[in-house]
Amino acid sequence: MLDPNWVFVSAALGMVGCVRYVIATLTGSARPNLVTWTLWAAAPLIAFAAQVDAGAGLPAVLTLAAGAGPLLVVAAGLLTRHDRVRIGAFDVACGTVAVVALAVWLVFDAAPLAVFVAVGADAAAAAPTVRKAWRDPGSENLLFYVLVGLGAILTLLTVTTWDPVAWAFAAYMLTLCGLVVAVVALRR
Repeated sequence: MLDPNWVFVSAALGMVGCVRYVIATLTGSARPNLVTWTLWAAAPLIAFAAQVDAGAGLPAVLTLAAGAGPLLVVAAGLLTRHDRVRIGAFDVACGTVAVVALAVWLVFDAAPLAVFVAVGADAAAAAPTVRKAWRDPGSENLLFYVLVGLGAILTLLTVTTWDPVAWAFAAYMLTLCGLVVAVVALRR
C-alpha cells in the first residue's frame, strides 16, 4: 500500500491528461462528446460530495479532479464547435439515463448509494464516447485515458479501508480507461 498522499499525484495525472485533451480539442485532434464530458464533470463532483460526506478521506481527491478536469474539456469543446461536436439521439438517451441516476441519488440522500449511482451515471455518460471511439478512434486522445488510468491505479494503491465508498469510483475509472484504450488501440 502506498502512502495516502499519492492521491495528489493521481489527481495531478488526471488533470495533466485533461489539459492535454483540452489542447487536443483546441487544435482539432480530439473531438469531445459534450454530453459525455458534461456528465463526466457532474457525476464525479456529486460523488466527491458524497465521499466527503461519508468520510472517504484522501481517495476523494481523485474524484474531485475527475470532475474538475472535464469542465475544462467542455469549455474547450464549446469554444471550438466548428461542426466537430454533434449531439444525436444516442447521446441524449445516455445523458438522460445519467441525469435520472443522479436524481435518484439526490432523492435518497445516502452517501454510499450516491457513489454507486454516480459510477452508474458516469458509465451511462461514457457510452457515447466509447461508441465514438469505436467509430472514429482518431477522435480520442489516448494519453488522457492512460494518465487517468494510472492515477486510478495509484489511488487504489493508497486505499486503507476497503469500504466501497473509498475505492468504487477509482476502480470504475480504471476499468473505463482500460476499455477506451483497448477500443482505440484495436480500431486504429
